[in-house]
Amino acid sequence: RRLGGGTAEGKTGRGLGGPSWDTGPRAMGSLSRPSFSDRLIALEMAKIHTIHANGSLPKPILWHKMHNYFTLVKNEINPSLSADVPKVEVLERELAWLKEHLSQLESPVVFCHNDLLCKNIIYDSIKGHVRFIDYEYAGYNYQAFDIGNHFNEFAGVNEVDYCLYPARETQLQWLHYYLQAQKGMAVTPREVQRLYVQVNKFALASHFFWALWALIQ
Repeated sequence: RRLGGGTAEGKTGRGLGGPSWDTGPRAMGSLSRPSFSDRLIALEMAKIHTIHANGSLPKPILWHKMHNYFTLVKNEINPSLSADVPKVEVLERELAWLKEHLSQLESPVVFCHNDLLCKNIIYDSIKGHVRFIDYEYAGYNYQAFDIGNHFNEFAGVNEVDYCLYPARETQLQWLHYYLQAQKGMAVTPREVQRLYVQVNKFALASHFFWALWALIQ
């Protein structure tokens, strides 16, 4: 995910009452298929996504942050980009395409963590629940971005293996847990499928976001 110099290791926390899940094949491999952890994480994300803003709903932070990152890449870092990085003109067109396409999906704007890798998930084995930490990137954003970004994290951070990206079955079960917790009632396969499509499209924005972040690092 984080192409280039930076990793997430320096901005995660530990020791807040329980162990964090590790990243990469050691732990994410166990999360690449439906398991008890999927339900716990889905329930906690659904709870966070219900946090409401005072007054009117803020605009999603995604495009503002991506524009700022891209501007830095274009104006400050462009001359030093390696040959295997697409030209800034290509990146600019892709960013515009993403914004145009994803903005039409009508994904709800909710309070998001925006960086839910495994080391930001604390498991309390006594109480049987999880809690999220490191809200450095938190803010109001598209629901599908937060979930899609989390699914991308299954592949790991330092040792990336996209074979660990959650299979369709895993995603559908996770999204079923999430929607059921969010709505407080039974959900239909059509509702789950709709969110599945949104999530996998917004996963593209997650890749783009963190690629810009990494170039800046």
